[in-house]
Amino acid sequence: MGIFFMTTLDEILETFSLLDDWEDRYAILIDLGKKLPDLPESLHREEFLIKGCTSKVWMIPEVKDGRFTFQADSDAHIVKGLVALLYITFNGKPANEMAAVDIEDIFQRLGLDKNLSPNRRNGFFSMVEKIRSYSI
Repeated sequence: MGIFFMTTLDEILETFSLLDDWEDRYAILIDLGKKLPDLPESLHREEFLIKGCTSKVWMIPEVKDGRFTFQADSDAHIVKGLVALLYITFNGKPANEMAAVDIEDIFQRLGLDKNLSPNRRNGFFSMVEKIRSYSI
């Protein structure tokens, strides 16, 4: 797993709850995206693009030893932060526990349902759909 200044979803939820200004929350998302492990340029290929995202998002998911892992990248700063949020939420999780994650609740608790454009919202849930396709 990558090293983030906020390493758990609970820390992100707590930090977001302390901030009133959406510009500050966007800044945190952007910072999270900067700490996402690098995806080699050689993996920025058409076959790894997530359909439904306006921005380009490349995701290479897999299940190893019963645990879900993925590598990903985006060409947009806020979207890369959303990818990092999903990375913190799902990467390394047992594949049989992924379906139990209530990502819609997390999305609402972070206020993303009210503060992301419809295109970014659709892209986020396209990434979630791809991730969930690996749960068992």
